[in-house]
Amino acid sequence: MGEWYDSLELFPKVYWSIALIGSVVLVVFLLLTLIGGDADGIEGDVDAEVEGDSGIDFQFLSIKNLSGFFAIFGWTGVACIEAGLPIFLTILISIICGLLMMVSMAALFYYLSKLQSSGTLHLKNAVNQVGEVYLTIGANRGSIGKVSVRVQGSLRELEALTDENLDLTQGNVVKVKEITDNGILIVKLLNK
Repeated sequence: MGEWYDSLELFPKVYWSIALIGSVVLVVFLLLTLIGGDADGIEGDVDAEVEGDSGIDFQFLSIKNLSGFFAIFGWTGVACIEAGLPIFLTILISIICGLLMMVSMAALFYYLSKLQSSGTLHLKNAVNQVGEVYLTIGANRGSIGKVSVRVQGSLRELEALTDENLDLTQGNVVKVKEITDNGILIVKLLNK
């Protein structure tokens, strides 16, 4: 194989080198992605409501996309050289194909990232949900109790207050009216 590579002219040698190196790097990234070697998060449990920007959603320039660009750029160039196309046309076609690969990979990773769920509890989703008192709630916001309420598809036990004139005891059915700034549910009695 060394003799074949040494016999190539400079232009094809550059394209073969780019194609082989780009392909190896792309395969390594693909394998790391499949086995979970590119995790970029912190492990742990967080029970808080956080809002803000989590970064750039659509990443056109990334190491994965650049490796895809060079792999397709190289192999397209090799194919154009083998087809006998002129140098200018070979370069143009390989750049266009490399850019199309980058756009495709960026779109793929963007849409795959949209499939993830953060698991973060957003208390605003509890408003208007019906639940059951778990621990007694003091009348007129006298003491904090707990309610069992389904939020975002799972049953949660959350702290609650009430504006009712009587204590809400275990088993009372309540509806969430609002959420305080510090994340406590304000509930009203449904079964009087």
